[in-house]
Amino acid sequence: MQQRRTFLKQAGTASLALAAAPAVSHAAAGDRIRVGVIGPGGMGMHHVRNLVKRDDAEIVALCDVDSTRLNNAAEHVASETKRKPATTSDLRRILDDKSIDAVFIATPDHWHAPAAILALDAGKHVYVEKPCCHNIREGRLMADAVKRSGKVLQVGTQSRSTDCVADGIKRVLDGEIGDVLVAKAWNSQRRGSIGHAQPTEPPPQLDFDTWTGPAKTVPYQKNLLHGVWRWWYDFGCGDIGNDGVHDIDVALWGLGVDTHPNRAACFGHKLFFDDDQQFPDTQYAVFDYEPAGPSGKRKQLIFEQRDWAPYTQEGYENGAAFYGTNGVLIMGHTVGWRLYGPKNKLIAERTGRADLVAHHDNFFDSVRGTATLNASIEVGHRASTIVHLANIAARIGRVLNFDPATERVLNDNEADAMTRREYRDHWATPQGVEQS
Repeated sequence: MQQRRTFLKQAGTASLALAAAPAVSHAAAGDRIRVGVIGPGGMGMHHVRNLVKRDDAEIVALCDVDSTRLNNAAEHVASETKRKPATTSDLRRILDDKSIDAVFIATPDHWHAPAAILALDAGKHVYVEKPCCHNIREGRLMADAVKRSGKVLQVGTQSRSTDCVADGIKRVLDGEIGDVLVAKAWNSQRRGSIGHAQPTEPPPQLDFDTWTGPAKTVPYQKNLLHGVWRWWYDFGCGDIGNDGVHDIDVALWGLGVDTHPNRAACFGHKLFFDDDQQFPDTQYAVFDYEPAGPSGKRKQLIFEQRDWAPYTQEGYENGAAFYGTNGVLIMGHTVGWRLYGPKNKLIAERTGRADLVAHHDNFFDSVRGTATLNASIEVGHRASTIVHLANIAARIGRVLNFDPATERVLNDNEADAMTRREYRDHWATPQGVEQS
């Protein structure tokens, strides 16, 4: 067990060769960490329900642009802790509060990087949901902000703190199935249609302009939020960035790469749904890594998505597989794994669900300086870059040649422009975008 814990602590430490930065400032060992939760709806409420049970942390503030969600979350915190948190629709009020040590960010994707960068620069430790950024450039800006702030940032890919997953990945990286040359991640499930809708006035409980944030202004329509924002280019990253990124992150972990791919290709289309969603419901993507590391061998990552087919692939609806020269390990998301050796002999297997509480534990231990982050910005940026490259390649229909060092698409101005985004004139526009 201790060996697995050590492995977990070391899992997210690979560097992206960023500039040297000040030492991380940690909370005192015995202090209760004061937390603000930004976006306590959907996944944000999962965080709230777990955070109120902790003795080492206290939710002191909540922020949401939907007053109904905000009030419901505040009532839950008060009922569970007998302490009423402060509430606001403007995250700047939380960032201005010097007594708040850390924030949990569970907003739509287009707010992840702007909110996280603002929080880091305000001296807060950050836990931010996946994918950590809405585009590749924002991931780099987040990494820069972590370095200059001296604060920690955990990305919400909780498999990185799940003991069952870490055990399987350790076996892969220790060579139990030989040299892993190919990893595959897949996302197969039946999603619902978001239908067709026309612009209307937003409901009275919603501050839609603040919800839009630094993204370009669009009219409100009922199938834009809540939750369904992830199917729109301006606000989400599709299901590959929603559920797929979990399995992509695990696949990258076991593949043993600590850089971005050199080439990416993706076929992605709407084959099933007739609705307003813009991202593909079906995707097949492949990524090529030039020879690097101790093995000196080329490696390949594959991703498959079918949002209309809730059928198992290699035993699991969602998962990751690692193909080695002497065996294969197949892992199901929040289910477990099976390791097969030569002649398809089952060598080992284990079950276990994703452990969100353990991911919280790792975050708070890292804030106190007693642990190393399992899902650092380096880890999150690599996984989200796969998401963004797949979506770009699907939209333009061409193979992308990518420079891992500069994080730019080579010899394709249209594709390279999509590694960034345009922002409207807004107080949350990330620092550094003018340099892109």
